[in-house]
Amino acid sequence: MSPFLITAFATLFVVIDPPGLVPLFIALTQGMDTAHRRALAQRACIIAAVLLTAFGLFGETLLGFIGISMPAFRIAGGILLFLTALDMLFERRTQRREGQHPDPNHDPSVFPLATPLIAGPGAIASMILLMGQSGPGWSGRLAVLALLYAMILATFLFLLASAPLERLLGRTGTIVITRLLGMLLAALSVQFVIDGIRGTGLIG
Repeated sequence: MSPFLITAFATLFVVIDPPGLVPLFIALTQGMDTAHRRALAQRACIIAAVLLTAFGLFGETLLGFIGISMPAFRIAGGILLFLTALDMLFERRTQRREGQHPDPNHDPSVFPLATPLIAGPGAIASMILLMGQSGPGWSGRLAVLALLYAMILATFLFLLASAPLERLLGRTGTIVITRLLGMLLAALSVQFVIDGIRGTGLIG
């Protein structure tokens, strides 16, 4: 494997972070059965793969055409992620206190799973950069796309492992992790916004 492909693999693994998505997936799909979770994970991974492929092939041209910069993408992703963090921290706690149940039709596969958690600003920017560095011709681009699909498959397999992990943690452990991840997501979303503002040159 060439040094470029090793770098591409490491980059995609870090920005997508399949193991790190497991507790988030548990928190976002509480109360759902295994079949429903599997369908959500499959849908989220397919949508993320399509989005990252499209941005890898056409992202730089598309963003330049419509006048959207990558810093703006990071800021938007951070705001969306912050809304998810607020939901994890407050709304579900209120439902439990009032004896209510989460909406069974709730579908987090597109937002926030597919985007911005899997195909987030970092992953989109990485795909645009890696495709640009892949060299002339299609061999390098196809190699990058193959690595992307391998990473999406790994993500799907990690998400499938969420059910036994949730059983291991139990209800109390899952609630504690949900609160903790809500705080971490809020911090991550703020970091996205800061990185986006820094990318505009407004702050150093």
